[in-house]
Amino acid sequence: MTARMETIADRLRGARRRRFVGRKDELRTFRRALGAAIPPFAVMHVHGPGGVGKTALLDALAAVAEEQDAAPVLLDARSADTSRTALCAAAVWPEPVTGRRVLLLDSYERLAAMDDWVREEFLPALPAGTLVVIAGREPPRPDWVSDPGWRELLRAVPLANLPPDEGAALLRAENVPDRLHGQVLAATHGHPLALALLADVLAQRENAGDLSDIGLGDAPDVVRLLLDRFLEEVPSPRHRRALDVCALALVTTEEMLRAVLDEDDDAAGLFAWLRRLSFVDERPDGLRPHDLARGVLDTDLRWRDRGVHRLLFERVRRHLAARLRGCSGAVMPQIITELAFLKRVNPALRDPTVWPSMTAHRADETRADDRAALVAMTERYEGPESARLAAFWMERQPSAFVVARDADGVPAGYACQLRLDLASPEDLEVDPGAGAMWAYVRRHGPTVPGEAVVAHRFFVDREEYQSPVCATGVVIVEFLRRRLTSSSLSWDLIGAYRGLHARQGVFCHTGYHRAEEADFEVAGLRHPVYARDFRPDGLAGWLTLMAEGEMFGAPPSDASPLVTPPSRTDFASSVRRALRDLHRPEALTHNPLNAARAVRSHEGGLAGLLHEAATALGADPRGLKAYRAVDRTYLRPAPTQERAAELLGLPFSTYRRHLRTGVDRIVETLWQRELYGSRVRS
Repeated sequence: MTARMETIADRLRGARRRRFVGRKDELRTFRRALGAAIPPFAVMHVHGPGGVGKTALLDALAAVAEEQDAAPVLLDARSADTSRTALCAAAVWPEPVTGRRVLLLDSYERLAAMDDWVREEFLPALPAGTLVVIAGREPPRPDWVSDPGWRELLRAVPLANLPPDEGAALLRAENVPDRLHGQVLAATHGHPLALALLADVLAQRENAGDLSDIGLGDAPDVVRLLLDRFLEEVPSPRHRRALDVCALALVTTEEMLRAVLDEDDDAAGLFAWLRRLSFVDERPDGLRPHDLARGVLDTDLRWRDRGVHRLLFERVRRHLAARLRGCSGAVMPQIITELAFLKRVNPALRDPTVWPSMTAHRADETRADDRAALVAMTERYEGPESARLAAFWMERQPSAFVVARDADGVPAGYACQLRLDLASPEDLEVDPGAGAMWAYVRRHGPTVPGEAVVAHRFFVDREEYQSPVCATGVVIVEFLRRRLTSSSLSWDLIGAYRGLHARQGVFCHTGYHRAEEADFEVAGLRHPVYARDFRPDGLAGWLTLMAEGEMFGAPPSDASPLVTPPSRTDFASSVRRALRDLHRPEALTHNPLNAARAVRSHEGGLAGLLHEAATALGADPRGLKAYRAVDRTYLRPAPTQERAAELLGLPFSTYRRHLRTGVDRIVETLWQRELYGSRVRS
């Protein structure tokens, strides 16, 4: 017998199989079914989005079948005649068949119109021992599951992205340097096609080994290839715009489409189309695209039409903000999560948070049986002294602690947001961190009874500690909810982190300043502190500030990390100096008060603010004497203070007493303006 000549197709098949990695569970399930006298199922239905590796898996299953002397037949609906006659003719095994028959049916989504026939006639007609593997983008339709027979003989297998170890194995097979694996895996979320395509891009770059960052935005060709794979045919520009909204928002609902798109668009029809896409998951709260599909679509729109990207972003944000203003209770954390998710488009906020983790974990209150685990986490990363302080605050302020739980309800980490204004002096003495932050507030903006001072004291993840990829980030949403529902928030301080490298941009863009005086050490470990006084602009001003810089990374106008609020003593000293220099413009420009919020928000600058404060003093009958002393000393100054006393007809000592009272009143007025802005403190 003449040996069969090897073909290029054989070489291609061999190359593909050598480079195939991962999918151990799916291969194991298939091998067990092949080896069983009676397979536990007749049909293995593999489903997942385009490019996730379904075709590669079918080829690997064919190789397994050949190894075990089975007879595989592969039918690809993309290239084969998909008529009933053609399918029946193709599903024929060469005689004699000595092993188990295996039918591998790829791209099953193209046979959607024939699903009933395949289920009711085509597959039942195959020999009883045949093992069938169907691969398609959609999961089995309900009719498969509702049929008692198929419910027993069907095994549905969702095909997800590769886990990190298998993704790294694929990259090694593609000769990608080990030092780049983490960046490439982060950029592709472990999607097999994206891994292979980005590996190709790296191979084409002469300086690939020197890349410091790799992302979809670095490879527009990869984006287009992925889009071609995901979006074989979009019905109209309206459908594409709906898909852009779905990629931008964390959750897309029909209500959102109606609010974001033009009124004449069919929101119901577009929503129905979106929910049928294989890479869009239907969740209880709405539609969420596959992580990679979201990244590809969002990156492509920003690259193609930045103006439309900005317009859609603003419309989505306005819609969510309107919902937030009108909601309460359990809905609020969800809307806050959706608003926070939008911030991933900000270059300063994109890397420090892994947004998908916000949907993989949930924030919850602490329970008594959580405490030992939380204390152990703290000791693991920060040592026994820090763990002792965490346990101390769990006793003093248990409601300050929020736990991040995984799908099984097990604590994945926790964070703590103390109320310093409710802590006793003895409590503050115990913890150097709480004590240092409270002392900072007392120096730079003392509060009155009823004003809340919150301090982020601990942030610990079970596996990643304070890494940007940690699951504990979900707790931040709960803290945002608390912030937005507080009617008495004055100061918010962040002293939970030991390192600032990955977070300085985040704090800057969220309006916090570096508060070095509040830094503290616990057992030799230094904790830097950031702070914000919410009283000048209130929560409404802060929300406006957040909107200004969240799109393209422009630093907020009042959030420079280099400006620290002055202490009350330094502020008073600067006011007195400014009064003395009121008629010396050059000297006035060098006064530290020019950096104060009260001055920057006043149209007349420092001189105008001083005149306004003095005029307000004179408008109060109780301050008239003090005003006259200030007027003849600073506003319309006499040559000397003795002459000012003579002009006022007062003994010098009485004049000096009125002047001190007037200056003190002006200092207090400006200090309150610095703390509370133009709002009147109740």
